[in-house]
Amino acid sequence: MKSFLRFSIPNFPNPNQFLSSNTNVRPFGRRLLFLVLGLALCSGVFAQGSIKGQVQDADGAAVPFANVALYLKADSSLAKVETTDDAGIFQMAQVAAGTYDLVVTYLGMPDLRQPGLEVANNDLIDLGVLSMEPAGIELEAATVTATRALVEIKPDRTVFNVQGTINAVGENGLDLLRKAPGVTIDNNDNINVLSRSGVLVYVDGKRLPLAGDDLSNYLRNLTAEQIDRIDIITNPSAKYEAEGNAGIIDIRLKKNENEGANGTVSGTFSQGRYSRFNTNFTGNYRNRFMNAFANLTYAQGESWNNFFFDSFQNGLFLDEETLVRGSDRNPSYRAGVDFFLSDQHTIGFLIGGGYQDNESRASNDIDLYSVTNGVVNAEADSLLRAATFGRSDRSQNTFNINYRYAIGEGKSLNVDLDYGRFRNDNFRDQPNAYLSPDGSTVLTQIDNYFDTPIDIDISTAKVDYEQPLFGGQFSTGIKLSQVGTDNTFLFYDVDADGNRTLNDARSNQFDYDERVYAAYLSFAGKINDKISYSAGLRSELTDATGDLRAFRVDLEEPPVELNYLSFFPSIGFTYAVNQRKGNTIALNYGRRINRPDYNVLNPFRNQISQLSYEKGNPFLNPEIVDNVELGYTLAYRYNFKLAYSRTSNQITRLIGPDDIDPRAGFIGWDNLATQTNYSFNASLPFTVTKKWNAFFNVSAGYLDNQADYGDGAVIDLQAFTYSLFSQHTWQLPGQFTGEISGFYSGPGVWGGVFKYEALGSLNLGLQKKFINDQMNVKLSASDILFTSNWQGGSEFNGLVSSGRGFRDSRRVTLSISYNFGNQKVKSRKRNTGLEDEASRVGSK
Repeated sequence: MKSFLRFSIPNFPNPNQFLSSNTNVRPFGRRLLFLVLGLALCSGVFAQGSIKGQVQDADGAAVPFANVALYLKADSSLAKVETTDDAGIFQMAQVAAGTYDLVVTYLGMPDLRQPGLEVANNDLIDLGVLSMEPAGIELEAATVTATRALVEIKPDRTVFNVQGTINAVGENGLDLLRKAPGVTIDNNDNINVLSRSGVLVYVDGKRLPLAGDDLSNYLRNLTAEQIDRIDIITNPSAKYEAEGNAGIIDIRLKKNENEGANGTVSGTFSQGRYSRFNTNFTGNYRNRFMNAFANLTYAQGESWNNFFFDSFQNGLFLDEETLVRGSDRNPSYRAGVDFFLSDQHTIGFLIGGGYQDNESRASNDIDLYSVTNGVVNAEADSLLRAATFGRSDRSQNTFNINYRYAIGEGKSLNVDLDYGRFRNDNFRDQPNAYLSPDGSTVLTQIDNYFDTPIDIDISTAKVDYEQPLFGGQFSTGIKLSQVGTDNTFLFYDVDADGNRTLNDARSNQFDYDERVYAAYLSFAGKINDKISYSAGLRSELTDATGDLRAFRVDLEEPPVELNYLSFFPSIGFTYAVNQRKGNTIALNYGRRINRPDYNVLNPFRNQISQLSYEKGNPFLNPEIVDNVELGYTLAYRYNFKLAYSRTSNQITRLIGPDDIDPRAGFIGWDNLATQTNYSFNASLPFTVTKKWNAFFNVSAGYLDNQADYGDGAVIDLQAFTYSLFSQHTWQLPGQFTGEISGFYSGPGVWGGVFKYEALGSLNLGLQKKFINDQMNVKLSASDILFTSNWQGGSEFNGLVSSGRGFRDSRRVTLSISYNFGNQKVKSRKRNTGLEDEASRVGSK
């Protein structure tokens, strides 16, 4: 049941044609009306027959609540309709003598057709077991239209299908994550899952070695048209690296696996305060010996952010406004080929790359007031006006070689070799002018220039092996990874004539090298027909060095070296409460780690203005989290999860006053003593009517942050938060599809101390297909009420701050895509990679 399929069968009328478009009939009432119609068709008949049977899926499990319709062969009119019970059993009584076609439909499976049933008087026809085929089967008498569910719940992950929502068009990777179940993004673009921070981001199963602004910029330049789905893995098994307290978000890019030559070309234009557009081409050629594919994308547009802060500190009041307007150009490519050497051996090659050219203009205005006896003076003491022009050029290249040996009888060997090269050049001009209270006179002018290149190289080698053992499945593997990061921070003072002089006291070179040597063992099996389990142990040896090299000898600091061995156990149990009804309980435990990266370790000041800056902390400890999750699945469809996590040395973002300048404030990083988190999530899909599908995702959490840094700097913060996401899709007349979606997020906490208020968004979408469904046109409007803006406040170490922010979220988007070539679904698919362990080859 991995996708929603709709079959259009010639000459069979839609049962809904018997209902007036103005009739408001609930599903139960509709079934009752169909029953009445069936009885009316049989009225006057003296002797009648009956039909019974049981509907099962391809694995032999019962299919409850499937629709079973009986049509008269002569004129295709509806004679009777029933639904299967919890055991998949149906029975039709009082069926008049005649010839019928029986059709079984169930959301997520192809329709099952049983033509030419002959019913005679007093017949009792037992059809026995009717097995519905899995998705992707070709039927000569049917046209298959694959529409995956918006959200799929699998044993080890939640899958957010991007093509499952019209309102995804024109979005970027970061905005799509805002819509994903259980995922929230704060005002600094930090990603949280189930109210937990420290998530690790993958693309096609490969870890992105980016963090902070580098990560958010990458995701902003990843278009929705490139993305197939987003896998959210909150409690990964031992196969995965232990990094990432909140688990893993794996962004899977599109890859067509249809036979022959085929492709898709698309274009998207989006208009908000400023415009954006992108074009995308995806091509694929597949035969029995190979599969070659390529993707080319070009995106361009402008962005806008505006935020305000009011702060009290050291007897001063600061009224601050920052306005940022940016533009970007982003060409990217991705190409690969898989060679099917035999039924057992597959080797694949993949390359990818991109270039991002970004420019930004920012103004940071701060009005400074004295505070007397708790009252802000009416007139400002001075004004700071900082204008920043920035340019960044980011390039990336990735390479992968994958080999899979399907030994047979459940045995397989998988080898992955990866190399990634990321080069970021960043330049900023920043004049700072202090003005008189009326703004007419320049009191002081301080101009600065920043040159901050970042070079990142990542290499990994991974081997995985699995085989049946003792009635279960045994897996083991090793992984070696190295991440090298060179950060150069050059701070220049600029004189009145524009001449630049390197400020040795404010410049530095920070190199961070991290090596991780990992190995794991895992085993999955069954205790009996109802209870299954999995257990694993992963060990990781971390050898990391942060080397800060100042340009002045008196500012030199010894390297920060980290060398430690950690063990990460995981265990899970699944209990089938009722296999026929699809009711299961799952209990999982896992331990994970979050190591500080180069963005939070570099201690030098990266300033927004003279009075606002951020700096890292080279003495951060890695954080360790223990996660426990209890899940319940009802009727295969409805999923509920309770989770508990406790984090030691939680790495968190803090807002505090500067120790030297009483006017200045900064954003820094430190370890909390503990963070305790309780959360709940429910995923609820509903078929309201045959033409109306609805999806709800409900999340709630309770957070407790504790830390004491001495000298009165204490964090004792508790918060309850909740969120709701809903999407409703309708099949409209004229073969249009309409969609309404939105989210509402209640108050919560970002970082360690910032409490935010409620926010939300309402989105509309319309879709229509042309030219035998090869052309798809989508029109969407996002955040139409402009309510996704944030506001909140914090209080820490003598700084009391409140703020609010706005971004270019209210947009109208038009997208047109065209599929060409052979769109016939292949009849045979090779399983050539480990889906849950980053294998690109043969991804499901």
